Amino acid sequence: MQLTDADPQSDVALGGIETLAEPKRAERWMKPVELMAASLLVVMIATVLANVFFRYVLAKPLIWGDEVASLSFIWMAMLGAALAVDRHEHMRLTVLLPLLPPGVARVVDVAGQVLVCVFLARMLPVAVDYAIEESWVRSPALGLQMSWRAAALPTGIGLMTLLMVISVLRTRAWAIILASLLVIGAVTGLLWMLKPALLTIGNWNLPLFLGLLVAVLLVAGVPIAFCFGLGTLAYLTFASHSPVFVMVGRIDEGMSSIVLLSVPVFVLLGCILDVTGMGRAIVGFLASLLGHVKAGMSYVLLGSLFLVSGISGSKVSDMATVAPALFPEMKRRGHSGPEMTALMAAGAAMADTVPPSIVLIVLGSVAGVSIAGLFTSGFAIAVVLLIVLSILARWKARGEIMDAVRRATARDVLRAAIVAVPALILPFMIRSLVGGGVATATEVSTIAVVYAFVTGAVLYGGIPRKKILPMLVDTAAMSGAILLILGAASAMAWALTQSGFARDLMTVVQGLPGGTGTFILASIAIFLILGCVLEGLPAIVLLAPIMFPIARGLGIHEIHYSMIIVTAMNIGLMAPPIGIGFYIACKIGGAPADQVMGRIWPYLAALLVGLALIAAVPALSTALL
Repeated sequence: MQLTDADPQSDVALGGIETLAEPKRAERWMKPVELMAASLLVVMIATVLANVFFRYVLAKPLIWGDEVASLSFIWMAMLGAALAVDRHEHMRLTVLLPLLPPGVARVVDVAGQVLVCVFLARMLPVAVDYAIEESWVRSPALGLQMSWRAAALPTGIGLMTLLMVISVLRTRAWAIILASLLVIGAVTGLLWMLKPALLTIGNWNLPLFLGLLVAVLLVAGVPIAFCFGLGTLAYLTFASHSPVFVMVGRIDEGMSSIVLLSVPVFVLLGCILDVTGMGRAIVGFLASLLGHVKAGMSYVLLGSLFLVSGISGSKVSDMATVAPALFPEMKRRGHSGPEMTALMAAGAAMADTVPPSIVLIVLGSVAGVSIAGLFTSGFAIAVVLLIVLSILARWKARGEIMDAVRRATARDVLRAAIVAVPALILPFMIRSLVGGGVATATEVSTIAVVYAFVTGAVLYGGIPRKKILPMLVDTAAMSGAILLILGAASAMAWALTQSGFARDLMTVVQGLPGGTGTFILASIAIFLILGCVLEGLPAIVLLAPIMFPIARGLGIHEIHYSMIIVTAMNIGLMAPPIGIGFYIACKIGGAPADQVMGRIWPYLAALLVGLALIAAVPALSTALL
């Protein structure tokens, strides 16, 4: 896999919810869209905060608060998705393209863009019809026509269509564009003629359209959200009697769950963490405390990822905060760049269940699992994996050079602790408020943003005024890219469920020998693979509605099962040669991927040992509930 920054037509394939590519604005006229998306994000946060104040302080909840927040949220998400197209920040895989001859890679890349244009052009009139249909429904509190809210979908899809057409035209690859349109038209006509035959083969269409077609598009470098959308559109058009209209409704539902309001807020929290330097304060404190012992800097690296993850919920933000602060000192003690990068990648996988984890928030939303329970259990599971990795790090550091290492004085430790305490409060505040049921994840996320903003301004140098708008726009674009994936994956998951696939899968699983144990092993294998190929969020949205009913039917505790599949996905995410997160870590660590690949396997093996413990001992996941 290759991470490319230079070519504006090459989106960077990334794990988690992040992108390492520098924003590349294609159109100056998108500036008003940026301002609107940033303003909607602020309105959404302000509304949730007002709701918190009126509910908990005045005991008079704002009955219209959720409606205003939801309205702002869906518009921010769709405009953010358009901004992600404009800035080339939609997440995609680039497994095949770098291996192809340049001419062939260009054909595949341009053809993929043309296909995305065709998909968006097909969805636009359907989204308009959906918005018109919603005009018959009114919101319960404000009495607004729901078309005001639903209009966000055709607006966002229309902007994305225009931007993609401009992007395709700018390639000036006229022959490729024309050939792509002719091939797409011919294949569409052929499939339409074959529709009666396709309908007769029933669920065998699922591996054809939702399996093979989506896999080919992923490998060809089409952005993940559009891969899911194209697969679902093809299935509904050629292999079912369901109208495409339903697909827009499922995308809307998948993007606009009230629980998901916390996703952009936690993304913004990660941005504030980076700008203010709160994460670096935590790293400095741990270094003063543990830096003098053998494997001390490895402990600091793992501990920093654990604590910083409890603020940002973002793997890229975590690694980008920790690496510059620790790698120079670790290198001085004899650690190689590839070794440090491998440890950082494994640490990021370990820390992804530490609250606030965006993966856990999405899982709770789509699977109907208590987010408070997931946060409580996720903290404990991360501790288990932290211990396993620390044991391995200590063994590997047995030859570490400690001669020139000076132990920090008590005054230095105290000074670092005083600086870090305001930042250290934040992860524990988030976990305790959500885990204790005091407030929802969305409410806590807004409280945390205000706390971080004020604390950063007063104690950590503040946020320069010129960085505030870019930070809000980055949050909107990143959130839009994430939420579009969730919406498209929800539509695809609905198609799978409606086909009867879930029922058939449950029948097969119940007939397997070994019962619960076999199902858990199969789940680990499935989510390890999906973690490599798709990354966590789309994998969860696709399979959680199918797998969780089976797990419940077999008597597996839903929190225990959640920890198993999330841990498996995180390991897959960092597993070379496909794991997306692995390449992000190499990029941040500045180490060649081929050298890191040889060093990361012991850490992945340690994580697999931890996963085996988590799967075999349910109490590790449920004891603190």
